[in-house]
Parts: sequence; C-alpha cells; structure tokens
Amino acid sequence: MRTHWWRAALASAGLFVGVFAGESSLFGIVPILLWCLLAGYWRTGAVVGLILLVLLVWFTVPRELGWSGPWVPSSLELFWLHPLLASVVCLAGLAVERRMLAGVWLLTMVLIGFVGTVLVLLWQHEAKPGDEGVVPGPAGVRIVEGAGRCGSGGCARELTATGDRAIDVMRAHLTSRGFGAAPPLSRDERMCRVTGLAVEHEVCAELRVQAANSVRVVWYVNRS
Repeated sequence: MRTHWWRAALASAGLFVGVFAGESSLFGIVPILLWCLLAGYWRTGAVVGLILLVLLVWFTVPRELGWSGPWVPSSLELFWLHPLLASVVCLAGLAVERRMLAGVWLLTMVLIGFVGTVLVLLWQHEAKPGDEGVVPGPAGVRIVEGAGRCGSGGCARELTATGDRAIDVMRAHLTSRGFGAAPPLSRDERMCRVTGLAVEHEVCAELRVQAANSVRVVWYVNRS
C-alpha cells in the first residue's frame, strides 16, 4: 500500500477535476488512469502523474470559469490535443523507467481521441451549440430559452431575458464569461469569445433588444 498510494490519490484528484469541469471533461481523465496502470515506480509515477493532473486542469478549468483567449484550450481540443500532449509526458516517464514497449497503450489512447474528435465534429455539424458560457443565465432576470434554429449557415440557440435593465445584466454576464465586443451587425449588438490553442473556436452572441426591459440573445459557433 505504501508504494501505491499515489495511484489512488492521482485518480481521485483527476476525477474531482473532471466532475468539476462537467461531463464532457471526463474523457480527460483517461491519460491519468492509464498512467496509473503503466507506471512501475512510485517516484516516476507521482512526478509524471502530477504533470498530467496540471495538464488536465489547464484543458478543463479555465473554460469552465469563463476565461477565453488563445491560451485557453477549446472543448474539442480535450479530445485530440490533450491525449497527444499527455502521451508525450507519459513516454518521457516510460523512458526514464526503460519500459518503452508499454507505450503502445498510449498510441491506442491517441487514436481513440482522434476518432472521438471526428465523431464530435460530425455531431456538432448538425446540432445546436452547447451552453458556451451563455447559460445558465445571471440572477436578477427571468430567462426563457427558445427552440433555436438550424439552417444552411449552421445552428443557433436563443433565450429571452426580461427584468430591470435586462440588456445591461446580460451584457455584464457575457463579459464575465469571456465574451468581448465584436463588430456589430446592422441592427444588433454582438459579443464573441475565442478559445483554442491550435484551432480557433469562436462563439458569438447577438443581443437583440425587444423592449425596455427585454432582450433576446442568440448564440452560435462562428464558422466563417
């Protein structure tokens, strides 16, 4: 037990991060669990495991906190870029332990990640966008989500916020979730946020004022 304590601690920490960041982030735990099985010595295992845990936090937590920018990984990069980088880290650990043949399992993990990426891309092409930091909405306004729509330009979701200074409340909410002012449309205000280390993922939200205390928000992934 003394030599295997780090495996249980690492797996528990990875699970905690995955649950905190949402169900889609649970795939990011796979490299940690695989390393717990592959590592032969506790010193190498603990050091490499800690690096993998930091990598998982980087790929999941900033986006969950509403941060954005070119250093914030996108949700899709969790499926292909994260296992790729994690495999490099694990290979370095296996090289120290002189157990490189075990690296074939890492290749399998990377291939599964790329297959998962393709499947997610196919699903997103015909599906409405996720919450993307827009929902759940802020306190102080009443939120009613609409049916959304899909067309030749892609799919979008929408909500209507009503309440005192609804437009200002929603604008502040989007700003807190990493959205910034973007070139406006002919009649509507638009805010966008960008994530992605290797491939840019841009989400835009249009604020369409309906009345003094009512605003309609339409958000979509900008594929242009």
